[in-house]
Parts: sequence; structure tokens; C-alpha cells
Amino acid sequence: MLNLVIAEAPNTTLGNLIVVTGAFLILLLLLKKFAWKSVIEILKKREDKIANDLDSAEQSRIKAAQLAQERETQLQSSRSDAADIIKSAKENGELSRQNIIKDAKEEATRLKDRTKVEIKEERENALTSVKDDVADLSLQIAEKLLNKELSGDAHEELINQYIDRLGTTKHEA
Repeated sequence: MLNLVIAEAPNTTLGNLIVVTGAFLILLLLLKKFAWKSVIEILKKREDKIANDLDSAEQSRIKAAQLAQERETQLQSSRSDAADIIKSAKENGELSRQNIIKDAKEEATRLKDRTKVEIKEERENALTSVKDDVADLSLQIAEKLLNKELSGDAHEELINQYIDRLGTTKHEA
């Protein structure tokens, strides 16, 4: 009996192997016929989605880099414009300051010249007035001298009158 068991054991194992291999092959054929196209389509869709996502991510990265470059360019342009505005304002301020100083100097020169002219005119008027007063007094003194002979007291009285008239004439003018 021992022979029988040994002889059956290889046949059973071989039979099992044949059955399992056949079942596996049938399963593969069934999978290929009914499920393989669906699995391939799912994998293809997934592959396409991953490729699209990678392309989209690359495009987004490129667009973000372009936007960053544009912002940097605009920032540089803004800085340049601001520097130009500040430079222009400084130049205008300096020009205005120089014009104000020049106008003030010209006005001071005009006032100085006008004041000199006025002082000269006033001086000439004063000298003319004094000359007129001296001439009048000289005439009056000569007239009085000719009309009467002066004694020491009369001479002193005449001088005092002259001084009084001179003070009065200055106050009246």
C-alpha cells in the first residue's frame, strides 16, 4: 500500500498543478476579454491626467515667473520715476530759490538807488532853502545896517533877532 500512496501523491500534485494553471489561464483570458480594456483605459486616463497636471503646473510656474519679472520691472520703473520726480522737484526748488534771491537783490538795489536819489533831492532842497534863508537874512541885515548905525547893544540885538528868525524859519519849513 505504500506504493499506492506514493504513486498517488505525484499524480495529485501534478493534477492540482494542471488544474490551478488551467484556472489561472482561464482567469487571465477572462480578465483580458472583459476587464483588461477597462483597466488599460483607467491607467491611460490616469497617465493623461498626471501629464496634464504636470503641464499645467509647468505653465503656472512659467506664468508666475513672468508675473514676478513684470512686477520687478514695474517696481524698477516706479523707482526710476520717483527718482526723476524728486530730482525735478529739487531742480525746480533750486531755480525758484535762485530767482527769489535774484529778485530780492534787484529790489534792494532799486530801493537803495531810489533812497539815494531821494536823499540827494532832499539835501539839494535843504541847501537851496538854507541859501534862500541866508540870502534873505543877509539882505535884512544889510538893510538894517544901512538904515542905522549899530552900537554894541544894537549889534547884539540884531544877532539875537537873526537867531530867532533862523529858528522860526526852520520850524516853519
